Amino acid sequence: MIRRSGALLAMTALAGCSFEPAYHRPAPAVPAALPDAGQGEALAKLDYREVFRDPRLITLIDRALANNQDLKAALANVRSARALVTVARADLLPQLDGSAGLTTTGDSSNETRGGVGGGTTGAGGGGNGASTGGRRTTYNADLGVSWEIDLFGRLRSLNNAAFNSYLGSEAAQRGARLSLVAGVANAYLALAADRSLLAIATETRTSAAKSVELTQALLKGGVAPRTDLRQAETVLAQAEADEASLETAVAQDRNALQLLVGTTIEEELLPASIESLDGQLTEVPAGLDSSILLRRPDVVESEYALRAANARIGAARAAFFPRIGLTALAGFASSALSSLFQGSAFTWSVAPSATVPIFDGGANLGNLRYSKAQRDLALANYQKAIQSAFRDVADALARRATIDRQLAASTRLDASARDSLFLANARYREGIDPYLNMLDAQRTAYGAARTLTQARLLKAQNLVTLYQALGGDQLIDTEATGKGRNRAWPEDAQ
Repeated sequence: MIRRSGALLAMTALAGCSFEPAYHRPAPAVPAALPDAGQGEALAKLDYREVFRDPRLITLIDRALANNQDLKAALANVRSARALVTVARADLLPQLDGSAGLTTTGDSSNETRGGVGGGTTGAGGGGNGASTGGRRTTYNADLGVSWEIDLFGRLRSLNNAAFNSYLGSEAAQRGARLSLVAGVANAYLALAADRSLLAIATETRTSAAKSVELTQALLKGGVAPRTDLRQAETVLAQAEADEASLETAVAQDRNALQLLVGTTIEEELLPASIESLDGQLTEVPAGLDSSILLRRPDVVESEYALRAANARIGAARAAFFPRIGLTALAGFASSALSSLFQGSAFTWSVAPSATVPIFDGGANLGNLRYSKAQRDLALANYQKAIQSAFRDVADALARRATIDRQLAASTRLDASARDSLFLANARYREGIDPYLNMLDAQRTAYGAARTLTQARLLKAQNLVTLYQALGGDQLIDTEATGKGRNRAWPEDAQ
């Protein structure tokens, strides 16, 4: 009894060991501070409704989150990964199976044939005559238990790997959600800007058409040369071409937005112009510490992939050691169904087993080397994800640092160009200046209006880019959630 208790205690102690390497989050291979981040506070959780304040845009984002097929596919991947974790966890527990059946056997040796014998023999007579073979039926009901005792942590390492893969799929789903929110916002802004450009082209075409009419009248009166008419026609033709092209762009922008949203969009939910969105987007605060990059879904996904690869090393190492299995069977067996569950019919058996790898042609060693190489690959991908995140944020901050000055200069340029056009038009009508001055003023005003629209679009898109680059509204503590066995399941509906 003492020996059995000692063996049981030893097995319990061994069951707690693991060959999985201790995980420590690698130091990010990026500078500790973001460039030109300003004095904003570290970014906390920001809902997209706080950044995008246009009610129409918020409605479209809500619809996209409910209808987008890419997001549904990402959610399906999360549920698939969760199901695989359930499978991996089941291997840690004993497997219990029940069975019932009957077996019928026959023995040809029991058959006898009639023959000559003593005074009692005769055709078909006596105990030694022909008889049919004997048959026997046995009924059984069994309960079996099988269990691999995870002494060296192989199953637990596989379970940790599956769980971290699941967490990575969750981060990928959050990344898909963030990309969708940013995609809808950018498509909405592109449509607004193209509608503004279309309005500018239409206004220019109308103005150019009036200039052509005026020049034709002056030509007929002998006041203006034909070169003036041809120059006026070039401005009109350019505006007409741009107008046709922008009508196509607006239609395509609307199609792209409807694809992201996943349903038809009413006209009242579409922006009239980029100018109508002024004040509808909020500045996103950016902290000075580059550790905020660790919250980005793509970085989180890469870290969970690294954790999973690290766990698989433990499983590969444990494969070099014996696998201990325990199989037990208890049940009832009887030749009569009515007496199947009587005490005398009870049977049981216990069959412990151990499998030790002796020669496998180097398969276990190859698997271990492969697991380590995959861990190194995951580490490189993790560092690359952080570096890419750092550049995304740095580029967005660089744009934010200058966009206000660019927008202010574009605004002044547009105002000056419009005033110059007004003066040039007046001087041409009075015959003071040649039409060439009018032509230059028209082209300058047209280009300045387009430049101002592009600057407004760049500023709005920069806010979306910074929101996405910083991880949006995804606040993820991987240090807390990365310990797979301590993390609770999310709801399926999330």
